[in-house]
Amino acid sequence: MLSERKKEFIEFMMSADVLRFGSFVTKSGRNTPYFVNTGNYKTGAQIAGLGKFYAELVKECCGDNFDAMFGPAYKGIPLAASAAAALYNEYGIDKPYFFNRKEEKDHGEGGSLVGYKPKDGDRVIIIEDVITAGTAVRETMPVLTGAAKVSVSDMFISVNRCEVGKTAGKTAVMEVCEEYGIKVHSIIDVRDIHEYLSGNPEYKDVLGAMEKYMSDYCVF
Repeated sequence: MLSERKKEFIEFMMSADVLRFGSFVTKSGRNTPYFVNTGNYKTGAQIAGLGKFYAELVKECCGDNFDAMFGPAYKGIPLAASAAAALYNEYGIDKPYFFNRKEEKDHGEGGSLVGYKPKDGDRVIIIEDVITAGTAVRETMPVLTGAAKVSVSDMFISVNRCEVGKTAGKTAVMEVCEEYGIKVHSIIDVRDIHEYLSGNPEYKDVLGAMEKYMSDYCVF
Protein backbone atom coordinates (compact mmCIF):
# COMPACT_ATOMS: atom_id res chain seq x y z
CA MET A 1 0.00 0.00 0.00
CA LEU A 2 1.49 3.31 -1.09
CA SER A 3 1.07 5.61 1.89
CA GLU A 4 1.42 9.37 1.65
CA ARG A 5 4.75 9.14 3.47
CA LYS A 6 6.11 6.63 0.95
CA LYS A 7 4.86 8.73 -1.94
CA GLU A 8 6.57 11.72 -0.36
CA PHE A 9 9.85 9.80 -0.14
CA ILE A 10 9.68 8.65 -3.77
CA GLU A 11 9.12 12.22 -4.92
CA PHE A 12 11.88 13.40 -2.58
CA MET A 13 14.32 10.97 -4.24
CA MET A 14 13.20 11.93 -7.72
CA SER A 15 13.54 15.66 -6.99
CA ALA A 16 17.16 15.05 -5.94
CA ASP A 17 17.84 12.92 -9.06
CA VAL A 18 18.55 9.98 -6.73
CA LEU A 19 15.78 7.78 -8.12
CA ARG A 20 16.24 7.65 -11.87
CA PHE A 21 14.58 5.74 -14.69
CA GLY A 22 16.29 4.54 -17.88
CA SER A 23 18.83 1.78 -18.51
CA PHE A 24 21.39 1.00 -15.83
CA VAL A 25 23.61 -1.83 -14.61
CA THR A 26 23.53 -2.69 -10.90
CA LYS A 27 26.48 -3.78 -8.77
CA SER A 28 25.31 -7.35 -9.29
CA GLY A 29 25.57 -6.92 -13.08
CA ARG A 30 21.83 -6.85 -13.83
CA ASN A 31 20.36 -4.47 -16.37
CA THR A 32 17.70 -2.46 -14.57
CA PRO A 33 15.17 0.19 -15.66
CA TYR A 34 15.58 2.13 -12.42
CA PHE A 35 18.51 3.09 -10.28
CA VAL A 36 18.96 4.56 -6.81
CA ASN A 37 22.10 6.66 -6.38
CA THR A 38 22.27 8.27 -2.95
CA GLY A 39 25.52 9.89 -4.04
CA ASN A 40 23.36 12.49 -5.81
CA TYR A 41 22.19 14.04 -2.53
CA LYS A 42 24.28 17.17 -2.44
CA THR A 43 22.57 19.98 -0.51
CA GLY A 44 21.98 20.69 3.15
CA ALA A 45 18.22 20.57 2.70
CA GLN A 46 18.40 17.19 0.96
CA ILE A 47 20.60 15.49 3.56
CA ALA A 48 18.55 16.99 6.39
CA GLY A 49 15.34 15.69 4.82
CA LEU A 50 16.86 12.28 4.18
CA GLY A 51 18.00 12.01 7.80
CA LYS A 52 14.42 12.58 8.96
CA PHE A 53 13.11 9.72 6.81
CA TYR A 54 15.74 7.36 8.21
CA ALA A 55 15.28 8.57 11.79
CA GLU A 56 11.53 8.03 11.58
CA LEU A 57 12.07 4.42 10.51
CA VAL A 58 14.73 3.77 13.16
CA LYS A 59 12.48 5.22 15.87
CA GLU A 60 9.55 3.12 14.66
CA CYS A 61 11.51 -0.15 14.52
CA CYS A 62 14.11 0.16 17.31
CA GLY A 63 13.29 3.16 19.45
CA ASP A 64 16.48 3.77 21.40
CA ASN A 65 17.23 0.07 21.88
CA PHE A 66 20.70 0.09 20.32
CA ASP A 67 24.14 1.45 21.16
CA ALA A 68 25.57 2.86 17.93
CA MET A 69 24.92 3.44 14.23
CA PHE A 70 27.34 2.30 11.53
CA GLY A 71 27.56 3.77 8.01
CA PRO A 72 29.59 1.64 5.57
CA ALA A 73 32.00 3.58 3.34
CA TYR A 74 31.29 5.47 1.29
CA LYS A 75 27.61 6.19 0.78
CA GLY A 76 26.64 4.99 4.23
CA ILE A 77 28.77 7.67 5.89
CA PRO A 78 26.51 10.72 5.28
CA LEU A 79 23.44 8.52 5.76
CA ALA A 80 24.50 7.48 9.27
CA ALA A 81 25.54 11.03 10.18
CA SER A 82 22.27 12.56 8.99
CA ALA A 83 20.17 9.84 10.65
CA ALA A 84 22.01 10.31 13.95
CA ALA A 85 21.44 14.08 13.82
CA ALA A 86 17.76 13.69 12.96
CA LEU A 87 17.20 11.11 15.71
CA TYR A 88 18.46 13.65 18.21
CA ASN A 89 16.69 16.68 16.72
CA GLU A 90 13.35 14.98 16.13
CA TYR A 91 13.13 12.50 19.02
CA GLY A 92 15.81 13.43 21.56
CA ILE A 93 17.60 10.10 20.98
CA ASP A 94 21.34 10.79 21.15
CA LYS A 95 23.34 7.84 19.79
CA PRO A 96 26.93 7.69 18.54
CA TYR A 97 27.77 6.82 14.97
CA PHE A 98 30.88 5.55 13.20
CA PHE A 99 32.06 4.52 9.77
CA ASN A 100 34.98 2.82 8.07
CA ARG A 101 37.70 3.81 5.67
CA LYS A 102 38.29 1.72 2.57
CA GLU A 103 42.02 1.74 3.35
CA GLU A 104 43.42 1.60 6.87
CA LYS A 105 45.11 4.75 8.11
CA ASP A 106 48.82 4.14 8.78
CA HIS A 107 49.50 7.31 10.81
CA GLY A 108 47.96 9.15 13.75
CA GLU A 109 45.62 6.84 15.63
CA GLY A 110 45.60 4.40 12.71
CA GLY A 111 42.91 1.83 11.99
CA SER A 112 39.99 1.71 9.59
CA LEU A 113 37.15 2.99 11.82
CA VAL A 114 36.29 6.64 12.36
CA GLY A 115 34.06 8.05 15.10
CA TYR A 116 32.68 5.86 17.87
CA LYS A 117 34.84 2.90 18.89
CA PRO A 118 32.61 -0.17 19.28
CA LYS A 119 32.91 -2.24 22.46
CA ASP A 120 32.17 -5.88 23.22
CA GLY A 121 28.44 -6.33 23.76
CA ASP A 122 27.39 -3.29 21.72
CA ARG A 123 24.20 -3.50 19.68
CA VAL A 124 24.92 -1.87 16.35
CA ILE A 125 22.50 -0.90 13.58
CA ILE A 126 23.63 -0.37 10.00
CA ILE A 127 22.49 2.57 7.86
CA GLU A 128 22.84 1.89 4.12
CA ASP A 129 21.31 2.96 0.81
CA VAL A 130 20.04 -0.18 -0.96
CA ILE A 131 20.51 -3.94 -1.03
CA THR A 132 20.60 -5.59 -4.43
CA ALA A 133 22.63 -8.80 -4.09
CA GLY A 134 23.81 -8.40 -0.48
CA THR A 135 27.46 -7.89 -1.47
CA ALA A 136 27.96 -4.77 0.64
CA VAL A 137 26.58 -6.47 3.77
CA ARG A 138 28.97 -9.38 3.39
CA GLU A 139 31.83 -6.88 3.13
CA THR A 140 30.59 -4.89 6.13
CA MET A 141 30.08 -7.64 8.70
CA PRO A 142 33.78 -8.64 8.98
CA VAL A 143 34.64 -4.97 9.58
CA LEU A 144 32.23 -4.80 12.53
CA THR A 145 32.91 -8.19 14.07
CA GLY A 146 36.64 -7.63 13.63
CA ALA A 147 36.45 -4.43 15.70
CA ALA A 148 34.63 -5.88 18.73
CA LYS A 149 32.18 -8.58 19.76
CA VAL A 150 29.16 -6.62 18.62
CA SER A 151 25.72 -7.79 17.59
CA VAL A 152 23.94 -6.38 14.55
CA SER A 153 20.19 -6.84 14.80
CA ASP A 154 18.84 -4.30 12.33
CA MET A 155 19.75 -2.60 9.07
CA PHE A 156 18.00 0.40 7.53
CA ILE A 157 17.96 1.14 3.81
CA SER A 158 16.23 3.56 1.46
CA VAL A 159 14.91 1.00 -1.02
CA ASN A 160 14.38 -2.75 -0.85
CA ARG A 161 14.71 -3.89 -4.47
CA CYS A 162 13.26 -7.31 -3.47
CA GLU A 163 15.65 -9.04 -5.86
CA VAL A 164 16.76 -12.65 -5.79
CA GLY A 165 20.14 -13.14 -4.17
CA LYS A 166 22.51 -16.10 -4.48
CA THR A 167 19.78 -18.64 -3.76
CA ALA A 168 16.80 -19.19 -6.05
CA GLY A 169 13.54 -18.11 -4.47
CA LYS A 170 15.19 -15.95 -1.82
CA THR A 171 15.87 -12.23 -1.92
CA ALA A 172 19.19 -10.79 -0.84
CA VAL A 173 17.36 -9.35 2.17
CA MET A 174 16.12 -12.84 3.14
CA GLU A 175 19.66 -14.18 2.80
CA VAL A 176 21.09 -11.42 4.97
CA CYS A 177 18.52 -12.26 7.64
CA GLU A 178 19.33 -15.98 7.48
CA GLU A 179 23.12 -15.57 7.36
CA TYR A 180 23.52 -12.86 9.98
CA GLY A 181 20.21 -12.63 11.82
CA ILE A 182 19.78 -9.05 10.65
CA LYS A 183 16.31 -7.60 10.11
CA VAL A 184 16.34 -5.25 7.14
CA HIS A 185 13.93 -2.31 7.18
CA SER A 186 13.35 -0.14 4.12
CA ILE A 187 11.65 3.21 3.75
CA ILE A 188 10.11 1.91 0.50
CA ASP A 189 10.41 -1.15 -1.72
CA VAL A 190 10.13 -1.81 -5.45
CA ARG A 191 6.39 -2.45 -5.18
CA ASP A 192 5.89 1.08 -3.86
CA ILE A 193 7.81 2.48 -6.84
CA HIS A 194 5.71 0.35 -9.19
CA GLU A 195 2.48 1.55 -7.59
CA TYR A 196 3.63 5.15 -7.83
CA LEU A 197 4.42 4.76 -11.54
CA SER A 198 1.08 3.05 -12.13
CA GLY A 199 -0.70 6.18 -10.99
CA ASN A 200 1.25 8.46 -13.35
CA PRO A 201 0.46 8.07 -17.09
CA GLU A 202 3.73 9.77 -18.10
CA TYR A 203 5.62 6.70 -16.85
CA LYS A 204 3.74 4.22 -19.04
CA ASP A 205 6.88 3.09 -20.92
CA VAL A 206 8.92 2.76 -17.74
CA LEU A 207 6.14 0.79 -16.10
CA GLY A 208 6.38 -1.99 -18.68
CA ALA A 209 10.13 -2.30 -18.22
CA MET A 210 9.67 -2.29 -14.44
CA GLU A 211 7.13 -5.09 -14.59
CA LYS A 212 9.42 -7.23 -16.74
CA TYR A 213 12.35 -6.62 -14.42
CA MET A 214 10.25 -7.47 -11.37
CA SER A 215 9.04 -10.64 -13.06
CA ASP A 216 12.60 -11.69 -13.91
CA TYR A 217 14.39 -10.84 -10.66
CA CYS A 218 12.04 -10.03 -7.80
CA VAL A 219 10.74 -12.32 -5.07
CA PHE A 220 7.80 -11.30 -2.89
